[in-house]
Amino acid sequence: MSAGRTARERVRAELIAEITGIARKQLATAGAAGLSLRAVAREMGMVSSAIYRYFPSRDDLLTALIIEGYDAIGAAVERADDAVRGDRPDAFGERWLAVCRAVREWALAHPHEYALLYGSPVPGYRAPQDTVPAAVRDTRVYARIVTEAHAAGALAPAGPCPPAPPAIAADMGRVRDGVGLDVPDDVAARAVTAWSGLFGTVGFELFGTFANTIEDRADYFDHSMALLGHLVGLDMPRT
Repeated sequence: MSAGRTARERVRAELIAEITGIARKQLATAGAAGLSLRAVAREMGMVSSAIYRYFPSRDDLLTALIIEGYDAIGAAVERADDAVRGDRPDAFGERWLAVCRAVREWALAHPHEYALLYGSPVPGYRAPQDTVPAAVRDTRVYARIVTEAHAAGALAPAGPCPPAPPAIAADMGRVRDGVGLDVPDDVAARAVTAWSGLFGTVGFELFGTFANTIEDRADYFDHSMALLGHLVGLDMPRT
């Protein structure tokens, strides 16, 4: 690779980073539905036709923002798990709580990006398959925790749980294949319930559903995540 080509690539990467940075600011003011390539070009001092060399359409820019967001939350979850797993790989409950906290912390620090990922669908936008690897990056960490706990014989649900109905066997198979979850259907169903409960709880806090009701939100969150961890069968630390 020539030095000139390296320089061109560096300039292109810098321009793309500037475009996506301005677009993230637009999310805060106009929402995903109001994202405009022309408005981004104006703020950058570019003619609108120039920006199309980097993002041919608004949907391409949305896709880039979505992938960036999923990768960012995935990286935060990976770091949180690694921080506990490095010294105590069998501390499955602590690892679960750490990754749950990482999701909440990222969401509170990046509310508009979180809303783009987990809020209302953007009218007219259909996410391409390109977003899938980034979208399941965090889920693969949860799956690893549950899989390792199951393999270690460390899953013991708090109280009796109804068996997974045969009708969802195919669904649980897709979950296992998609995120590397190597557990029986009953465990997979409990894990999916816990994961959805995590994002539901974060969404309730972020989008105002807890307003005037839940005030001590950090402690409530930790307690809720402990309950979900117990549902899966994890031995949760006292929070």
